[in-house]
Amino acid sequence: MKAAILTAVNAPLVVADVTLPEKLEYGQVLVRVLVSGICGAQLQEIAGLKGNADHMPHLLGHEGCGIVEEIGPAVTRVKPGDKVVMHWRKAEGIEAPFPEYGWKHAKEPGSYTVNELVGGGRVTTLCEQAVISENRLTPVPADTPPELCALLGCSLSTALGTIESAAAVKFGESVLIVGVGGLGCNLIRCASMTNAFPITATDIHDEKRNLALIMGADFFFNTAKKPVTGTFDVIIETSGQGIESALPHLAPSGRFIMVGQPKPGQAVVMEDACHMFQGDGKHICATQGGGFRPHLDIPRYLRLNKAGILDTGGIITRRLSLDDINVGIDLVRAGQAGRVLIEMAKA
Repeated sequence: MKAAILTAVNAPLVVADVTLPEKLEYGQVLVRVLVSGICGAQLQEIAGLKGNADHMPHLLGHEGCGIVEEIGPAVTRVKPGDKVVMHWRKAEGIEAPFPEYGWKHAKEPGSYTVNELVGGGRVTTLCEQAVISENRLTPVPADTPPELCALLGCSLSTALGTIESAAAVKFGESVLIVGVGGLGCNLIRCASMTNAFPITATDIHDEKRNLALIMGADFFFNTAKKPVTGTFDVIIETSGQGIESALPHLAPSGRFIMVGQPKPGQAVVMEDACHMFQGDGKHICATQGGGFRPHLDIPRYLRLNKAGILDTGGIITRRLSLDDINVGIDLVRAGQAGRVLIEMAKA
């Protein structure tokens, strides 16, 4: 089966045939992948910023949709034939061992052939098939759109969890979303569901203006050209690089939610920190996926979508094949996309 392989820091991904493990271990599930999103976390992995620089080659991807083909010992939450959301957050079920794949290839063009082991995480989605830990899968009805499943694997679920729980946005509160990538698009859409007002979005790319407004933002600032103005009850930072510049815009008693992670070793400086004591005291919170609980929250979110309350239209801006994965990576890196969807097979 084909997979996108990271072979070295900052190298293009190699799309090649790899072999599956000979048998499934305790708690492992074999999934045929239908679609996968590209997340900012993959850019960090490619740059070696996820503690992965010494663990190459390995596979990538942590939000997707697939069909269960086979289950390993003791698996009870899914069965062959189930459509599943593939997610990075833990659900109920077994935390299975990391799988290893085989890769037979020439070490260099024209050189000898080697048999190399390729690592895989407890969930990997940028491949045609994957061995996944039981607790990274949640079954969904067969008629659930694959692209909705992929969004629920990370970006949409993180946005919903952040708006609902980590930020606890109230009716009429002002919200600033820093960064209009795939996650930012979902955050704008989810904030609009709470009747927050106004919703302001910022990015450093002019082409994100229309996307932000379509998603439901009331105002947009290109902070590469003009600084944002005003204060906000809630600020949600998605890139990890805009924390210092956004903090002074937090209103008295406001909540600042860090969803994007700074680079390892990067410091965040808070100038004139006395402003943090305005009102009842401002709050800064770092969140892991908005506290998203896959086995509990995915059924709720599916009901909202089926009722027409949760609209995902416009969030996916490009659809590509696995062979074009590096095109998708470049689009995300250049800030030229909302969510990029990689299609592995027909749903």
